[in-house]
Amino acid sequence: MRRLILGALVLVVVAFLMPLGSRALYHWYNGAHDMPWSRADWSSAALLPEPRLDDPALIRIYAARTGRWRGVVAHHSWIVVKQAGDDAYTRYDKVGWGARPLRVNGWAPDGRWFSHLPETVLALQGNEAEALIPRITAAVESYPHAGAGGYRAWPGPNSNSFVAYILEQVPELGAALPATALGRDWAQSGFVAGRSMSGTGIRVSLGGYAGFAIGLVEGVELHLLGLVAGIDPLRLGIKLPGWGDLHLLRAYPAPD
Repeated sequence: MRRLILGALVLVVVAFLMPLGSRALYHWYNGAHDMPWSRADWSSAALLPEPRLDDPALIRIYAARTGRWRGVVAHHSWIVVKQAGDDAYTRYDKVGWGARPLRVNGWAPDGRWFSHLPETVLALQGNEAEALIPRITAAVESYPHAGAGGYRAWPGPNSNSFVAYILEQVPELGAALPATALGRDWAQSGFVAGRSMSGTGIRVSLGGYAGFAIGLVEGVELHLLGLVAGIDPLRLGIKLPGWGDLHLLRAYPAPD
């Protein structure tokens, strides 16, 4: 028993505390903790073209590191959609201020977040996107924590819990949020055992406080207090608290 406890402590220190501590030092050294809301850049990162009526349907999920001290551990994620025939993108976010935390078109669809460039988590377009957008819209409308008091930074429900809810309701999207999407594993029901976020594996979660996931997209993940450590064999990568997903391959290998 003593060896088991010692091994667990070593695992927590090496896999969680050391990476998180090094990221905090990096964050502090680069002055990111000093960035106030009013001086941050929220402009378009030019990831999306100007929308046109004849463009195909499009779905994007983006994630960008948050500001100030939260940027040590967390990204903020959001969803962008555009149906064929529409002349504008629609962006869905959940935030921690205001009477209604669920926002529609609060910022540029591909805008920076606290001056940080967004990362593309999911990119779909054409017929596949066209078929899924109505289900995404329905999931947004049915989201149970959209009103006042429906936001909690940790363990959730927060911005990443919202996007994770959409992924759960529309498993055909087949995506998983980054390891640094703090709150993505939160579950209102507490204990959860079932399909992983991407729908390609399984997960077990104790309300977002502890758990694990195994899947083709997720790889092998350990969850502790909202932090994620793991490996991503298909993209030759690792997942570290604070640092997030570090991999050699940008995309998952195409199936045979």
